[in-house]
Amino acid sequence: MPTRTSENRDLPGFVIITGLSGSGMSSATDSFEDLGYFCVDNLPLTMLSTFARLLVSGEGDRPAIGKAALVINIRERHFLSDFPGELKKLNKRDLTPFVVFFEASDDVLQRRFSETRRPHPADNGEGLLASIQAEREALTEIRALADLIIDTSDHTVHTLRHLIVQKFSGTDEGTPLKVEVVSFGHKYGSPRSLDLLFDVRHLPNPYFHKELKHLVGEDPQIIEFLNRQPEVAETIAKFNDLLLYLLPRYKREGKSYLTIGIGCTGGRHRSVFVANSLAATLKDQNFEVSVTHRDMDK
Repeated sequence: MPTRTSENRDLPGFVIITGLSGSGMSSATDSFEDLGYFCVDNLPLTMLSTFARLLVSGEGDRPAIGKAALVINIRERHFLSDFPGELKKLNKRDLTPFVVFFEASDDVLQRRFSETRRPHPADNGEGLLASIQAEREALTEIRALADLIIDTSDHTVHTLRHLIVQKFSGTDEGTPLKVEVVSFGHKYGSPRSLDLLFDVRHLPNPYFHKELKHLVGEDPQIIEFLNRQPEVAETIAKFNDLLLYLLPRYKREGKSYLTIGIGCTGGRHRSVFVANSLAATLKDQNFEVSVTHRDMDK
């Protein structure tokens, strides 16, 4: 019985991640996890066949695990000698994994190990460069078995994530960017962990109109009042232009969550109205958006 894949049957549902130490396997694993893969780091080779069966067996027609990405590398002591044979066993049982081999140039790997100050797993006492070159030579046969080879020499964490999303999600979009818009009152303090903050205290304030003071920004009378103010519409339009420029770029860089704060004096009128307006525009542009009005009822 063949391994099940993701919903797009052209995409592999069983991925083995391997390659040179320091080449980006951990970052790649995080990206696969974001794409919904069940990820296991440094799986013992003796458990490979057992794990692979979980992809095709389960209750009814559903496998125990939908799709998986496993990291197996030189830290597994039997990797070099046993991996080719274990791969052949899986192939005979139609449990063929998609093997991705990560590598980078010697100078890039040297720099990465120097920056992290971690010992190289193939350190033989002859220095870092010698360890890198020894591992590269030892993995020659493994590299030849790979379905995809990714050189990460020129990649950042973000560009590597984008590459993996492109190749293994079936779309350039990958996981959605989740946006939270928070309205608040400056007199109660700014919310923590804001990525962007827009101050709307320059807008006309319904608080100074006796018949509006007791209402909140979602009340039809407040909405009507603010909609009549030209600078309110102009401000919202400029905020929208900026957000529609920034959000796709945040997403491209791999950001999963973005919190936008909209602040007025008390958090009851202007910030509520503007937050709702911005959220509506972002939803129209197919962003995943939630809205919180922290101080509206104070």
